[in-house]
Amino acid sequence: MDVKREGVAKRKMIRRVLYLVLLLAAVALAGWRVSLVKPAVPVVEASTIWPDTVKRGPMVREVRGLGTLVPEDILWFQAAFDSQVTRIPTRSGDDVKPNTVLLVLSNPQMEADAVDYEWQTKQAEANLADLRVRLQSQTFDQQSAVSTSQGELKQADINKDKEQQLFKAKLEPEINVRLAEAKWEQAASRFQMEKQKLDIMKESVQAQIDSQKVQIEKLRATYKLKKKQVEELTIRAGIRGRMQEMTLQVGQRVKPGDILAKVAQPRKLMARLQIPETQAKDIVVGQRAQIDTRNGIIRAHVMRVDASIVNGTRAVECKLDGPLPKGAVPDLSVDGTIEIERLADVLYVGRPVFAQPGSPGTLFRIDADGKGAQRVAVRFGRASVNAIEIAGGLNAGDRVILSDMAAQEQTARVRLN
Repeated sequence: MDVKREGVAKRKMIRRVLYLVLLLAAVALAGWRVSLVKPAVPVVEASTIWPDTVKRGPMVREVRGLGTLVPEDILWFQAAFDSQVTRIPTRSGDDVKPNTVLLVLSNPQMEADAVDYEWQTKQAEANLADLRVRLQSQTFDQQSAVSTSQGELKQADINKDKEQQLFKAKLEPEINVRLAEAKWEQAASRFQMEKQKLDIMKESVQAQIDSQKVQIEKLRATYKLKKKQVEELTIRAGIRGRMQEMTLQVGQRVKPGDILAKVAQPRKLMARLQIPETQAKDIVVGQRAQIDTRNGIIRAHVMRVDASIVNGTRAVECKLDGPLPKGAVPDLSVDGTIEIERLADVLYVGRPVFAQPGSPGTLFRIDADGKGAQRVAVRFGRASVNAIEIAGGLNAGDRVILSDMAAQEQTARVRLN
């Protein structure tokens, strides 16, 4: 017969609880041990980093910018009158001399006006010649009248003397003497009047001639102006250089102010650089510069700094002090470096890609054995194109990583493999 066993279920329950407690304790212990384990140090390939050594000594502050070569002197030709293009003997890229004709314009109305004023001037000159003849004839007539009155005055004077002598000899009555004296006075008055008329006529003659001369000069000046305007329809270079731009076509109409052509001197070039506004604040006129044309480096100096900012950059114009290398032409892309100042004794290192002047940052300092690197806080000072001043956090001789370590941003230490 079966024997009833008591307490078996209870013991099984106790064992299960005990096993569960032991399992939970083991899991907790394992989690605690795992939490004590430090994360693995990330490995960085040594061949992929850009190391540099902190140095103490002189540092040259420079800024760099891209730009182009542009002519120093550019002559722009603008249309002065409404006209039409009739001939274009010179095209873009052609070398020109001062008398080289760039293009020929036409304006029939201006040409007709010039011809009209030319004939008006000739007509006025002919009128002046005719006026001189007529006035000279009138002057001769008046001179003749003066001579006649003068002769009559002499006759009256002789007649008066005769009558007075006869009266004294009591051969003529007194009335004849008075009549002779009256005729003499009349002749004298007529003679004075004719002389005055001659003097007035001479002044009138000169005034009329001067008036006609003024009219001629006015017409002549207008004719010269019209003729010059017609001549200006033939556009000449005016300087020795090269045609830079010519976009007109024969038959095209132009109006005052339209650009006709652009001529520049290709051997007198300057560099126009675009410098970031944050770096351009220290640039002043006269600073030394170097312009890299990819075919040689030219010495230069700053001659103008544009006051306006366009797209985050300022234009800086540099005058070239050295000869141009072969292949240097307008619009050639160049790379310019401008020297800001020379620092005598500073702590500096190659400029990291993320470093900003006058701001804090961090760098990985390479261990002495070269097998690892530790992140350290540094403070940057003044910056140049390829170097930056270390104001704190590093010492001379320290080796640091300059390349971008953004992938290890949250890591305080790396291992170099």
